Amino acid sequence: MTSPATDLQEKCKSLRLAETAKELPELLRSAESENWTYHEFIHQVLSHELGAREKKNIERFMKWANFPYHRTLAEYDLGEQSAIGERQFKLLKELTWIDNHFTLILMGPPGAGKTHLAVGLGIHAIEDGRQVAFVSMAELVHILKTREYASKSRTRYKRIIDSELVIIDDVMYMSIDPKEANLFFQFIYERYDHTAFILTSNKGPNEWGRFLGDQTLTAAILDRLLHRSEAISFSEHDDSLRMKHRKTLFSDTVAPS
Repeated sequence: MTSPATDLQEKCKSLRLAETAKELPELLRSAESENWTYHEFIHQVLSHELGAREKKNIERFMKWANFPYHRTLAEYDLGEQSAIGERQFKLLKELTWIDNHFTLILMGPPGAGKTHLAVGLGIHAIEDGRQVAFVSMAELVHILKTREYASKSRTRYKRIIDSELVIIDDVMYMSIDPKEANLFFQFIYERYDHTAFILTSNKGPNEWGRFLGDQTLTAAILDRLLHRSEAISFSEHDDSLRMKHRKTLFSDTVAPS
């Protein structure tokens, strides 16, 4: 004969309350030792299950996002760049621009902190319960070209279009051919009004035409991306964060006399 606690655990598993099933013995002990009311016990059980599910969702979304590294907004030093101030930073952290399907365009030279800001906002959005996808422009074009016959690309594409925020890194870093440009346009066209974007680029939108090779197509893409957008420009005079915080072989070595 099974014990009442074991029987309750099995019922929890049947109801797909897996985390509660694992924690139930401890919850029952706490309820007895602390004289919880029925209301308090149910509250603790449901709070535990919801908290565990939220944690698992965040872990899953973090894996699906495919960030190149883990750098949060707490690690982002506003004093090391001139692109945004404290007020703008707070507005970005509120994430209402995601609900309104805005596009953030982060422009500037390599190493200025564009990708760190994009990743930090993406992690912050996931912690807020939102699905996010991070993809480089080159990888996105590859996914769009191969999703019809490559299962890996198909899975990645599904996660991208299911995301509330899509971060595209290194936009227009190199030229793409007409077929690739059309695939990119179709992607933007289909996600317009459904997805918020963050685009990082070392080129301004006015220069994108020569990388797409078609001014008409460029205008159509920009018409959608810029309809609701905020351009954040990192100055060429900002120090490169990669260079400033680089690790070297000889940083602790005394120079020879």
